[in-house]
Amino acid sequence: MTSIEVPELEPCPFCDYLAGTRPFTILTRDELSATLVTREQRGSGHLLVVPVAHRSTLIELGSKEASAVMSSVIAAAQAITDAYEPEGVAVWQNNGVPAQQTIPHVHFHIAGTLPEGGTEWNWVEEASLADTDRIADKLRPFLR
Repeated sequence: MTSIEVPELEPCPFCDYLAGTRPFTILTRDELSATLVTREQRGSGHLLVVPVAHRSTLIELGSKEASAVMSSVIAAAQAITDAYEPEGVAVWQNNGVPAQQTIPHVHFHIAGTLPEGGTEWNWVEEASLADTDRIADKLRPFLR
């Protein structure tokens, strides 16, 4: 157990996406981790890396899961760099409501920086599934 206050949200959207019960663009998936194209594009090629098993916070990851997730984060950053050629890549991860975690499933954000620098922290329009599928198609040739 941990003292971290995680958001209350049932069912877990990420678990639903991975189960195929809610539509979402899944870029890659193996037995331990998955890379998703988020509908909230806050940077160039904004992706999410999640463990396949439901884990609420980073602290709950086992060593094999942590290694698989981090390998996927690195692969995502490389694909974004190759496909979008940003001047920088942002990687962030939040644990607990006070840290602005909104979904109770650990996830890493990876996004190429915007031309004006940084990533968008304000409200962004939700991308359609067709848009996120196009982003996935742009990134797939650069996955290793």
